[in-house]
Amino acid sequence: MKIYQLIYSQYAQDDLWRLFEFLAEFDELLAEQAIESIEAALDAMRRYPMICRMAQEKGFDPNWRELVIQFGSSGYVALFEITGEQEVTVMAIKHQRESDYH
Repeated sequence: MKIYQLIYSQYAQDDLWRLFEFLAEFDELLAEQAIESIEAALDAMRRYPMICRMAQEKGFDPNWRELVIQFGSSGYVALFEITGEQEVTVMAIKHQRESDYH
């Protein structure tokens, strides 16, 4: 079984920090759990990235995908691109209730 290398773009790293800070204002433990859930889901996705849904804003390019990450009553969505034979780059991460990737 092929396991893809996971790379975070600077934009995705900034998103993780932004999402953590938002939750940490109310509950730091919950914020840590949210980031751990996101990272665990992305790590698991490395085995089968093509089973994730195609990213609508990238048309029908099969290399652009979205991973839905369950957390609490909603969760998060990670936009990623399969950038090589064994490489996946996380481009952005948002809360499911956000209207778009920032």
